[in-house]
Amino acid sequence: MNAIINVINNKKKIILANEGRLLKKSFYGLLILALAFQTGEFGNVIRNSMIDAYIQVSVFVGFTLFVFIGLDSLTKFDIKLFLTKTEKVHVPLAAFLGAIPGCGGAIIVVTQYIQGRISFGSLVAVLTATMGDAAFLILAIEPSTGLLIFCLGILVGSISGYIIDLIHGTKFMQSTSKIKVEFENVKKTFVSNFNVFWILLFVPGFILGIFTAFQIEFTSDIYKSIFVLVGSSGAILSIFMWSLNPLSDFQCSTDKSRGYTSRVIDTTNFVTTWVISGFLIFEIFMYFTNVDLKILFDLWLPLVPLVAILFGFLPGCGPQVVVATFYLNGFIPLSAELGNAISNDGDALFPAIALAPKAAVLATLYSAIPAIIVAYSYFYLFE
Repeated sequence: MNAIINVINNKKKIILANEGRLLKKSFYGLLILALAFQTGEFGNVIRNSMIDAYIQVSVFVGFTLFVFIGLDSLTKFDIKLFLTKTEKVHVPLAAFLGAIPGCGGAIIVVTQYIQGRISFGSLVAVLTATMGDAAFLILAIEPSTGLLIFCLGILVGSISGYIIDLIHGTKFMQSTSKIKVEFENVKKTFVSNFNVFWILLFVPGFILGIFTAFQIEFTSDIYKSIFVLVGSSGAILSIFMWSLNPLSDFQCSTDKSRGYTSRVIDTTNFVTTWVISGFLIFEIFMYFTNVDLKILFDLWLPLVPLVAILFGFLPGCGPQVVVATFYLNGFIPLSAELGNAISNDGDALFPAIALAPKAAVLATLYSAIPAIIVAYSYFYLFE
């Protein structure tokens, strides 16, 4: 989840493009697929985990992305123009844009800060409020929890931003350079040729996911065969397409110049790969150790929110998707997920670190304070 950043000094232009890390992605995807084709009980554990991850989670993430990215594509809302006309409410507006699922709104705010158009408090607000692509996962499986995190992100982000501006002033660490942010112009990739096959698997997968969510069970062998075929094929195709996609996950999920279907599919494949990773981490750990992670987390329960908050410091959405997966499967409490949601900065941290590293690090550290307060307040009051 990294991006190549080329600075062209004479034009003051930043080009955010793929980083050419295709080899690493391919190796990781190949590793998962190699595990899936193992024989014996271990292979069955891996395959069942991949099927469950696809049917129970990935298809709902894809559906949510179709809705959100569809609305984004249809409205053609110019966030940059709107931001320049609302100077008096930059902090809550930045928090709102950060709380929107995905990283697009947060990245817009970060680039506006880099250009010196908004305050450092607004940067803290957006990094505090954003949950990145992990928000799609929570919304797809637990929409009420997703709405809670959305509202909490706006509230906590706004309060944090105003406090920071009050302490440091609106011009603190503000950049004055005029920088234009662009992506490498790649509208179609090799893996886009598989989009039709992806959709042909997604439609029955989504239907099966609804049956599973409502605990509707069919005992016929034909249904079970279809379930296994669709679940395993969908998971394998998603990993295959992700691992061979030359674009960075950063560009896949945020570049509005690309096609609607490709944006949805590429982002879903990224989230699917990390969801499957979360499932596999748990299942492989259980297979070789036979330790009950639920008991282990319960034993160290007071430290679990802190660990989730520290995970939020990791740039990108992948680790945060794993944390959300652990929450949705009941291994960590809601307080830990709330702490992670507030402390993590999603993909927006990449351009911030590259273009304004001191401000990015300080803003990330500041986001840990409300994360600790919210997580442990919820922990002691409700858990």
